[in-house]
Amino acid sequence: MQSQDVAPRPSSSPAGPVVDVEQAEAALVEHYPRLVRLAYLVLPPSLGRSRRVLTAHALTQRALPRGKSATPVIPAQSAGRDGDPGYTFVRQQVLRAALEAGLPLGRRGRLRRAQLPPLLPQVWGLRLFPRSGGADELALDQRLSALSGPARAVYALRGLEQLPDGEVHRILTAAGVADVDAALREADDVPAQYGLLASPEFDPCSLQARPTDLMRRRQHTKAALAAAAAIAVCGALVALPGGGWGPDGAAAPVYAQNPAAEAALDPGRLLKVAPSAWKTASRTDFSVWPARGDLTGDTALLRRALAVWARPGETVRVSATLGTPSGGPAGPPQLLYAGTVDNARVVILYDGLRITRYAEPKDGTQGAALDFARADGASGTEADAVVLGRADGNVRYLTAPWVTQVAERDLMKPAAGAMDLTVTDSVTSPMASPATKAGPCTSWNALQVTDDTGTHVLTDLGELVPARLTVGHPGKEREVSGAQALHAWAPYACSLGAVRSQGVRSVNAWEYAEQQLPGTGGTADWVCTRAETWRGGGARVLAQFHTPGGTYGAVAAKAEDVPACGPRDPQVLAGVLWKSQGGTWYLLAAGGKDTASIRATGGLTADADGQVLAVRARQGLRAQLKGTLDDGRTIGGLH
Repeated sequence: MQSQDVAPRPSSSPAGPVVDVEQAEAALVEHYPRLVRLAYLVLPPSLGRSRRVLTAHALTQRALPRGKSATPVIPAQSAGRDGDPGYTFVRQQVLRAALEAGLPLGRRGRLRRAQLPPLLPQVWGLRLFPRSGGADELALDQRLSALSGPARAVYALRGLEQLPDGEVHRILTAAGVADVDAALREADDVPAQYGLLASPEFDPCSLQARPTDLMRRRQHTKAALAAAAAIAVCGALVALPGGGWGPDGAAAPVYAQNPAAEAALDPGRLLKVAPSAWKTASRTDFSVWPARGDLTGDTALLRRALAVWARPGETVRVSATLGTPSGGPAGPPQLLYAGTVDNARVVILYDGLRITRYAEPKDGTQGAALDFARADGASGTEADAVVLGRADGNVRYLTAPWVTQVAERDLMKPAAGAMDLTVTDSVTSPMASPATKAGPCTSWNALQVTDDTGTHVLTDLGELVPARLTVGHPGKEREVSGAQALHAWAPYACSLGAVRSQGVRSVNAWEYAEQQLPGTGGTADWVCTRAETWRGGGARVLAQFHTPGGTYGAVAAKAEDVPACGPRDPQVLAGVLWKSQGGTWYLLAAGGKDTASIRATGGLTADADGQVLAVRARQGLRAQLKGTLDDGRTIGGLH
């Protein structure tokens, strides 16, 4: 950024409205998340995500005036902030401070106030950064990082405040920007994806927490304690006759190295499996994947990947699926891939418990990312593919050496067939990813792979290892390969969005009941979908109701971390309010085939023998369900 980007502060117009501290404080508190997001977008990316978060909060909190302050007339705000001079004032202060934070040092190297590390708020022992978004958000963040501060301010005001360029020009002129026209032209080079600015990627009020560099922190703590002890000892030795207490004996030096940790970070010790090892292995899993890619011999890249894994810096984007530890490897991991994917260099590693993906831009290391996902016990279909990268709403996979065919299919269009994907050195051509898709769910693209055991369907849920899809009675699941199985998943594919980024290992869909609808409504299906996780617990269960001719299944009930609809206890009971074509409301309920009777209480009382219940009800009714099984055991309804 050039020093002439921001001019000296203009004086306030005495004719402008007067804002006192109470009015400004009320506006700041009401619109605090918006103001902090604005500051975060304008601050220079060179600060690192953690410091940008704290600085954005600090600049916003320092935006209050001292007593009363006159502010020039500013263009009208969007709905909810119209005519509020308090909001106008604090927004102007936040913008001015955020722009100053990106300026070069002043004369004699002096720092401006906005360039100093914030005194408050402070967080010790943790790095805070916004939650990672999808590929579109990452691409937008990289484009914004290449802009000057005033151009980022233009983009933020256009997107967050929804202001026309004329008002943006007046606001930035009042904030001290010298060449606003140049900033407007520069911001025009970034696509107008303003809806992405509402993403958690740019929300410094919704944060993830990670520890700072624990090894370095421990060393600094030990060094500080040693220095304090040395000062105390030196002071005491002044009074001791003839010297000190002698040597430290067998104690190790303060900065002793750990040979095991050093070995884990040595690229020369990475495990590389022979290309044909899987053919004679007793099981097919990630441990017999050969190392592939055009950069497997790039020692510098591998060293960076291992070093970032052990101690990620403040600018590294770190993400881990639920239940996945993000610490360094215990020993030398296995190399699965090192190569160029689109505009990034990617390294995939495996330590027996986790798949770890390191990615950095081709033109440097700024903006590197580190992702973790559990994969312990993965074998067969679960080890058929790994996500290499996501870009522009698409995903690329690295497939297992035993996969013979790869295709893409839309789960919502089972009759449409599958479209073969091009595979080069086990890397697939890009396919649409439902994990990063925004807006209404009109399609759900899944990966279809074929190996020596048959055809399988996997889906991207925003993690490194795609989830396996199955159908059938719990404990007797089968692959989604035939026409019947594909049609069984079609109405419920969009419900997979509810388990994105939850560490899901597999999802099974089981049609546990059919019910004749009252009148001439036809026959409805009751389906239970259960998402199992890599961590064992935390399974998510949805009971869904699908009427004839409907495109989607309706979620009737859901539960988390329960045995229902699973191999240990396949029983399930759920109910829904349904309106007939004649306008009559009914309470419908269904259980599995082992359900002997169903009873409803609460808003109404009704009983039915067998696995289904249908009784007239009123709109908005709330009822409790209890089912009795053939063996006399009772079960409650999912909530």
